[in-house]
Amino acid sequence: MTDINASKTVIAYLGPPSSYTHQAAVDSFEKNYYELEAQGSIADVFHAVQDSSATFGVVPFENSSNGPVVFTLDLLIDRAEEFPEIHVCGEAYMDVQHCLLGSVPTNPAHENRDTLSPHSSGCATPTRTKPNPREPRSKPMTSLKHIQRVYSHPQAFGQCEAFLSTYLKGVERREVSSTSHAASIVAKGSEEDLPSGGAAAISSALAANVHGLNVMATGIQDAEDNSTRFLIIQKGPVNLEYQGLLPPKLFAETGTETKRKALIASSINHETQGALANALLVFRNHGLNVTSINSRPSRIRPWHYIFLVEVGGRKELEDPDLVRMALEELDTTTEENKWLGCWVDRSAR
Repeated sequence: MTDINASKTVIAYLGPPSSYTHQAAVDSFEKNYYELEAQGSIADVFHAVQDSSATFGVVPFENSSNGPVVFTLDLLIDRAEEFPEIHVCGEAYMDVQHCLLGSVPTNPAHENRDTLSPHSSGCATPTRTKPNPREPRSKPMTSLKHIQRVYSHPQAFGQCEAFLSTYLKGVERREVSSTSHAASIVAKGSEEDLPSGGAAAISSALAANVHGLNVMATGIQDAEDNSTRFLIIQKGPVNLEYQGLLPPKLFAETGTETKRKALIASSINHETQGALANALLVFRNHGLNVTSINSRPSRIRPWHYIFLVEVGGRKELEDPDLVRMALEELDTTTEENKWLGCWVDRSAR
């Protein structure tokens, strides 16, 4: 009997299953044609694509309320030159609704409706820098007095600060590779230094179902319109006209003028006055709109940075000759540039 999975294109994503990246991959790639494979870290996704064990990879890139995922930025910069053929070929967006997951104790001492942690007053505490702290958007549905440790991804902690500082103030936070991994840790209940049910996770409602956990609070993120953008990466030379095996929803419709995005990593001479401004002017002169700039240490020398510049355009990014002209001019104003890919803008779809 022929294995139908043998002909499927493999998609690597940041797992485990039920992670937000998994959900973004499911929304982007139909299971009838693609086989999704979970990876333990963002770096593992890059390695899977670089060594051709996966054709595409899906990784988190930035959150609308908490900013960029620095792990992904560093891997795209690729200081150690481990991923010389990796580039971005698509993107996906997902609304993120965080939940607090755990076990509700049956001990009568915890059955009262007092939802506060032992360290919490129930109010966001004013400080000198934040005299009017943001109030959490939701309240716990059960007591949280038994929670002594919370697991999640660093991005999730940053997105749920108001809830945590109000209802779990002073409770230990432990960072893990993904929100779904946090849920799996709590489900195993293997923390020997904690009483039963003493750990909780910030993750999704889907993860609660997968791992058999109770939802103790829903919608705990600070912003109601909390959204995460994911990048789709692949191996090979960048070709603006070749869309490869990407599903139709990730590339332009035939006969339409489609807005595109591109990502470039640049390093400049920090001693040259106006070097960064001169580099940015190149994009304007070629009709490209700079939509975001992120910087990461180059690690070549202290206080020297690599800038990741994202630009948007329509016909300016569809014509390889126009792109080539812009990059040639950019080379005259910077120390080094790396073209990281071009893809269809999905932000308005």
